[in-house]
Amino acid sequence: MAREITLPTKKTKPTRQDPQITIMYSLPKVGKTTLASTLPNSMLLDLESGTKYLESMSMNVIGISVPSNESEEDFSKRMDKEIPDYYLEEAGRAIVRAGKPFDFVTLDNITVLEDMILPLAKAKYKATPMGGGFDGEDVRELPRGAGYLYLRLAFMEMIQKIKSLADNILLIGHLKDSVIDKEGKEVNAKDLDLTGKLKSILCADADAIGYLYRGKDDELLINFKSSDQILCGSRCNHLKGQVIKIADYDVENNCLTNISWEKVFPDKIKI
Repeated sequence: MAREITLPTKKTKPTRQDPQITIMYSLPKVGKTTLASTLPNSMLLDLESGTKYLESMSMNVIGISVPSNESEEDFSKRMDKEIPDYYLEEAGRAIVRAGKPFDFVTLDNITVLEDMILPLAKAKYKATPMGGGFDGEDVRELPRGAGYLYLRLAFMEMIQKIKSLADNILLIGHLKDSVIDKEGKEVNAKDLDLTGKLKSILCADADAIGYLYRGKDDELLINFKSSDQILCGSRCNHLKGQVIKIADYDVENNCLTNISWEKVFPDKIKI
């Protein structure tokens, strides 16, 4: 016999304060990776070898899935390198086997991930009746944009797997300058560098989207204040409409100081 559903009779209080999925993007060399490497109890999945210059807890990711023809010798060579190379699914399985010990998992970065998942998108298309004979490499080249559906499916499949690895996920992205029409005038806008609907789907899934930039004194600021010109915002009350100073930059020693991640993740990080 089916269990009877009892409807809520009053509002419930929030059960979470920290964003579960956070997107942070900026211009190149602003300090995204350096800042992300300072998160406590965090694993950084590095898709563009940016952590080789940093002290960090990281795994160097070179692809999505381990090639089916990789030999034991090839695997040993990868693991014996000073900085081993991992495939994304391989890194994820290792984190799960370890009991998901990290409070944070960072993916650096989602712009690179879009290109990295092309083989998976191709496999998804070839599994369909219409795609069986496809011999190209990039589904984005299919007529009338038909391949972008499979790109989105492959991308979000990877994002869902990453979301399962820790309670808090930080997704780093690149900035794309766009031009929008505002009251009849062309205005420069700051946008996340992802393809069309893929960007919309990912941003809708995120709890917070922050644009990282340097202030007048080289301090690092994260803007969660949404506007027509900047893609950002948050459903978390403590971040809505906020511009947060997340760190100072020590020019003399070329490092970040006064790092304040507790302003973004007050439940997880206590001071």
